[in-house]
Amino acid sequence: MLLSNQSLGAQLSYTKGQNVSPGYEGWEQNEDGSFNLLFGYMNRNWLEEVDAPIGPGNMLSPGPADQGQPTHFLPRRNRFIFKVRVPADWGDKEMVWTLTTHGRTEYAYASLRTDYKVDNMVISSETGALGAGSSSPESRMNVPPVVRIVGDRELTARVGQPLTLVAEVTDDDLPRCSNASRCAAARAAARAAADDEAADDEASDDDASPSDDAAADASLSADATDDAAPSDDAVTDDATADDATADEAEEDTGPKLSSSAMRPPSRVTVGKRTGLHLSWFVYRGPESVDLEGANVTFRPLQVKVWEDTRTAMNSPWAPLWSSPDVPEDGMYEVRVTFDQPGTYVLRGRADDGALYHDQDVTVHVTTLLP
Repeated sequence: MLLSNQSLGAQLSYTKGQNVSPGYEGWEQNEDGSFNLLFGYMNRNWLEEVDAPIGPGNMLSPGPADQGQPTHFLPRRNRFIFKVRVPADWGDKEMVWTLTTHGRTEYAYASLRTDYKVDNMVISSETGALGAGSSSPESRMNVPPVVRIVGDRELTARVGQPLTLVAEVTDDDLPRCSNASRCAAARAAARAAADDEAADDEASDDDASPSDDAAADASLSADATDDAAPSDDAVTDDATADDATADEAEEDTGPKLSSSAMRPPSRVTVGKRTGLHLSWFVYRGPESVDLEGANVTFRPLQVKVWEDTRTAMNSPWAPLWSSPDVPEDGMYEVRVTFDQPGTYVLRGRADDGALYHDQDVTVHVTTLLP
């Protein structure tokens, strides 16, 4: 009976109240002989974003406590979030990430064991763009996109007043967008939605709430996770065939769900749709502010960087997702609004569905009054 209860508990999922577990993803070697130790994490909540300031409850050792780790933790699995560079003579030493959240302390132990070696193919597979053990000339040729921040990397803003961020993304156009016909239709719909949003903005009063979209998204997420979140969706050859059939049906009868979206997954790992996009998210928040009660709003809404496998959740890991339109000049513009003062680190992640590149911006937010 005890084993039965443990099995049941292992299958439960939670919207909030659970801790974050640090994770070691593996290591890569640099041209100068040094190494990068790659870390990620698992936030066991589906909705709650957890904060842990740098200190005894969020530290790396040996070395300084602050070695670039996040202090704001998005829901669920987040892979390859930061790296720590160690010298070529690191040998058999370990780097330990200690993380305490919701009263529970867990550790990630990083070493240079051979079976932890990581390359682009491993990253593509681990994030879900490739099936386990699969390979192709296209996947082997793929290189990460490159994101460049346009303007200063350290900015100031005021509470409630939008700040515009601009970034340029370049890529090799690999891998190809998953389900090209569906991508084209989704991009057309996204452009129409953006035009409607712009028209609404022009017609609205200056004091209209900038967080309506975020609130609606949070409400939708809450409705979708009252009990437990669905299992990860798989991207397989059968799924591709189903999507092609659905695309043909759409021409005559309008949008329909493919059969792959209506059946249980056929593999236990995540499946990720490919297609270039740029997403901004909070990487670090002020130590004195609990960001769960605060609001950092991005407009337009950003594609999720965490593994949200629920349908219609604007996530590359979700069924029916298609990558957004890529600006012709490669310039991505986003407006971000803060409702609490303090210093924030925002991260922009360029992702082609398989590989990624990150750049950070620090924003010092003050109140409206001097």
